[in-house]
Amino acid sequence: MSVISYRQALHDALREEMLRDPAVFLIGEEIGLFEGSYKITAGMLEEFGPQRVRDTPIAEEGFTGAAIGAAMVGLRPVVEIMTINFSLLALDQIVNHAAKIYGMFGGQARAPLVIRTPGGGGQQLGATHSQNVELYYAFVPGMKVVAPSTPADAKALMLAAIRDDDPVLVLENLALYNTTGEVPDDIEPAEIGRAVVARPGRDITVVAYSRMAMVAREAAERLSDEGIDVEVIDLRSLRPLDRETIVDSVRRTSCAVVLEDDWLTYGIGAEIAATISDGAFDWLDAPVRRVAMAEVPMPYAKPLETAALPSVDDAITAIRETLDAVARRA
Repeated sequence: MSVISYRQALHDALREEMLRDPAVFLIGEEIGLFEGSYKITAGMLEEFGPQRVRDTPIAEEGFTGAAIGAAMVGLRPVVEIMTINFSLLALDQIVNHAAKIYGMFGGQARAPLVIRTPGGGGQQLGATHSQNVELYYAFVPGMKVVAPSTPADAKALMLAAIRDDDPVLVLENLALYNTTGEVPDDIEPAEIGRAVVARPGRDITVVAYSRMAMVAREAAERLSDEGIDVEVIDLRSLRPLDRETIVDSVRRTSCAVVLEDDWLTYGIGAEIAATISDGAFDWLDAPVRRVAMAEVPMPYAKPLETAALPSVDDAITAIRETLDAVARRA
């Protein structure tokens, strides 16, 4: 067992898969000589050479399309898009091509590629560089979307994504890169589509993913000092979505709060709330509460950016209000 950063866990997963399978290669902007904007690919060019670590022009649509073609003829490209905001420039390639190839070709061709990209605010990068638009991809059949919150899950899900025969978007979060945690030295690929109970509890279910799963765990720890026992579900995967784990938890606790880093309107939290309504309505003792970022383009000024992002205090307030609603009903 090693304690490493989220950043290092991603690096180690990429390196191990490149050593294991010569069909795996990396492609993206500044990933070679510059070693990646966030240094995930540090040392890769020197170790594997320019044939397998491909620096590209600033042309997301072009190099994503090239990766799709490479995947169709038997390679396993891992595309780095500098931020998820820039993935919108490749939206046609991802949504209309990568996600559709298996179905359009009647199963005779596949596109086993990984698109790894960070999102999220809190770094003072402005409105066009601080978005969480994973919903765009989780909405699309034919795609898989994973969102690890811990170094162990970052490594295990990256291993799984590279070995998967479908296109997988690996959502990272800028705020998580320097976080650390235990990672087993012999970790196996995770099961895509399987959530985990990150913290068992009996009083209320909190469902979250990516950075907000970390926020949920911190809120749960703080509330435990008051005798409130919070169960935290870390989704890990947005498509496929593990509805069973969510519903099973809410049936036990009878109330739920959903945390997300994107906007509330039409957000992933709405899908989770609908899932709970479909599968656990008769068990609910209070409405499902949702916590999300402010409905504004992300401000640049640090105080405004902090105010726009959902926080641990926001999560705690929603949990307390939900439990108060349960108590009033009792």
